[in-house]
Amino acid sequence: MRIKSGFVLEKVGEEYLAVAVGERAKEFSGFVRLNGSGAYFWKLLSEADKTEEELVDAAMRDFVDVERALIESDVSAFTKKLIDGGIIEK
Repeated sequence: MRIKSGFVLEKVGEEYLAVAVGERAKEFSGFVRLNGSGAYFWKLLSEADKTEEELVDAAMRDFVDVERALIESDVSAFTKKLIDGGIIEK
């Protein structure tokens, strides 16, 4: 899965906002508000196709003090929201 083209991520204060631009804005209005963890996974999904397992593995490498089960749960919830919102292409 991967973030569809036409979305940009910007840091605003302490949070991140993802917005649709160009043609994508015709089908997705509004924005997605993300915390630091959400922005981390968003960036990974923007760079290349990733599976949930690959996202979890990356987070385990970068955030060593977090239990795998917690990351798996967070990744699953995050990707479900993006899929439901039509933001990820599989």
